[in-house]
Amino acid sequence: MSALPRNRLAAAAAFATQGLVFVSLTTRLPAFQERWDLSDVLLSLLLLMMVGLAGLGSVVAETLAKRHSSATLLRSGLVLIAVSVPLVATAPAVAVFVTALAAYGVGLGVVDATTNMQGVALEHRYARPILPSFYGAWTLGGVVGSAITLATADLPLEATAAIAVLPAGVAGAAFLPRTGAPASPRGAAIPWRPILLVGLALVLFYMVDTAALTWGPVFLDHTFDASKSLVALATFPYLLASGAMRLAGDRLVARFGPVALLRVGGLVASAALAVIVASPSWPVAVLGFCVLGAAVAVIAPLSFSAAARIAGSGLDPEDRHARVDAVVARFNQFNYAGALLGAVMTGLVGAGSLRIGFAVPMVLILAILPLARAFAPAGIANSAPTA
Repeated sequence: MSALPRNRLAAAAAFATQGLVFVSLTTRLPAFQERWDLSDVLLSLLLLMMVGLAGLGSVVAETLAKRHSSATLLRSGLVLIAVSVPLVATAPAVAVFVTALAAYGVGLGVVDATTNMQGVALEHRYARPILPSFYGAWTLGGVVGSAITLATADLPLEATAAIAVLPAGVAGAAFLPRTGAPASPRGAAIPWRPILLVGLALVLFYMVDTAALTWGPVFLDHTFDASKSLVALATFPYLLASGAMRLAGDRLVARFGPVALLRVGGLVASAALAVIVASPSWPVAVLGFCVLGAAVAVIAPLSFSAAARIAGSGLDPEDRHARVDAVVARFNQFNYAGALLGAVMTGLVGAGSLRIGFAVPMVLILAILPLARAFAPAGIANSAPTA
């Protein structure tokens, strides 16, 4: 296998590992909540801490990318996750649990930023859109993580520590190296206004995605008193539908265009959340989560591709290289703004009833309708940037 396919496989493995570890932890939130006797409010505050530290990790990645390649930083983030996850699972006291969760948050941010740097760099090398396939790998990892939770529901919570083997192994993969010395961005100012519009769409996606992945299992557990072996069903169909849509995403975007696809997805997502909010039984709620996954699936890859294309437009390769590294890491902060809305606001607003909590993203996702215009420019593949 030549170098470029190996680099692509390595990046896909990193995306998949990130999804598997994240979903493995979030689908076990009811168990962690019970172990440490955490209220929904306290759990929301812990998630706020993790999201904030993930944002810090992304900022660290942006800063260090001036001197180190995204491949090196990605390996460091994966090692940090491999160290912190066993501590989260086996913590002997709540203080150790919180500290380990904080370390995982930092690693999460570093890996989030650097996997996307690798993704847009490879997209440029291939000269066609491939980010949806990377996000499909993340989703596949999430499906596997959800399936593992279902299959190991009767095992001690400490068994979760075993998943640390994956990020530790993937850290040695053949990621795309940076050639030459890091460059300093030059030329015209970064066009932040159109990037901001695309970023707001990314906020909306992660608001919905994190609400579903974080609070979906808790919703089934609290609202319908579903058994611990079934609560992961909020996540499993959501990820399956999301993965299927991402695999078909390139063809759908080519046929209908990103604007129409995003607008239809926003309407369907709001309707799916309405089904969840009003669901009379857990199978109906699971159906709502399944439709929701398909509706919002392509927002994130389209957002990163559009932001990177805008940032690198009209620049020579050297300047594009430096600019897109910086922009992708900073653009990743929209991820955490959305996660804040999805994970924390859903829990705080829904402290009395998570039906009310899920009503928040049900309304806010409709903002994707006017924002979809920011995705109208064509030629993503031909002007895809490097990282």
